[in-house]
Amino acid sequence: MFIVDNYSLAIVFCFITMLCWGSWANTQKLAGKTWRYELFYWDYVSGILLLSIIFAFTLGSIGENGRSFIADLSQAEPRNIGFAFLGGIIFNAANILLTTAIALVGMSVAFPVGIGLALILGVLINYIGAKKGDPVFIFLGVALITLAIIINALAYKRMSRDNQKVSTKGIVVSIFAGVLMSLFYRFIARSMDLDNFVNPAAGMMTPYTAVFIFSLGIFISNFLFNTLLMKRPISGKPTNYKTYFRGKLSIHMVGILGGIIWGVGNSLNLIAAGKAGTAISYGLGQGATLVAALWGVFIWREFKNAPRGTNLMLGVMFLLFTLGIISIIYAGT
Repeated sequence: MFIVDNYSLAIVFCFITMLCWGSWANTQKLAGKTWRYELFYWDYVSGILLLSIIFAFTLGSIGENGRSFIADLSQAEPRNIGFAFLGGIIFNAANILLTTAIALVGMSVAFPVGIGLALILGVLINYIGAKKGDPVFIFLGVALITLAIIINALAYKRMSRDNQKVSTKGIVVSIFAGVLMSLFYRFIARSMDLDNFVNPAAGMMTPYTAVFIFSLGIFISNFLFNTLLMKRPISGKPTNYKTYFRGKLSIHMVGILGGIIWGVGNSLNLIAAGKAGTAISYGLGQGATLVAALWGVFIWREFKNAPRGTNLMLGVMFLLFTLGIISIIYAGT
């Protein structure tokens, strides 16, 4: 299987993760013009599963190092399979809430609040689980990103006070999404031998197998979570499967593309974790908050009617996010 063998390449993979995790929601914004987010989400999770299968039989099955996908899956212990599957269930619950929050308050708010919170808690959880990297620079980076999130929240409050009603529900949903999102990565990391991808311990899985099981957890749990959400949505009127199957192929493909984009980032992040460590790999990946905020501010113009001074606050937010990311990268050098 393909294995990252140096820290620099691991950082490149984490940056690609950042771009993917921060950009997939654009497909929801595109589909959301004519398509309910609950219906979009079915295509999204299908895209994640499809990408995991493609990677498993390509990058996960080539080369002489490590175990190929089929061999690795056949020897995996049920306990480790369970960890990865549970990670998928937790992620799915968190991501459905995040998708709901995006529909309520937009990318430039849902991501900094939800994913920013997930970054803070997730780095702490993953560093405790696998102590790798300089803790001073890791937590300095987390502190800077925390300040960026607070400034973003204040900027949104100013805009809402002057131009529109504050969506308290959207903020609360974002917070719940962030707390859950901080937990999933540790479970999938627990199922792998992070210290040795070349000759992983018996019973443990390679990143490709773990991602496949994780993706199955997302897809299968969606029959429960998203069905409930379709019948009792947090926002809007109930919808149904008849509406989903009446959707045009083009609108379905937008959702599948969103899942593939997120899945590429997830796979590369876990492949990189062997060299970078889970705290650094996860922390950089969740720098997606910055990417999503850039999309929300400059492309979707979610702050276009903000009062004077808001742009300065957003500039400070972006600067603090950038410094925080640099600090996390330096922690692994």
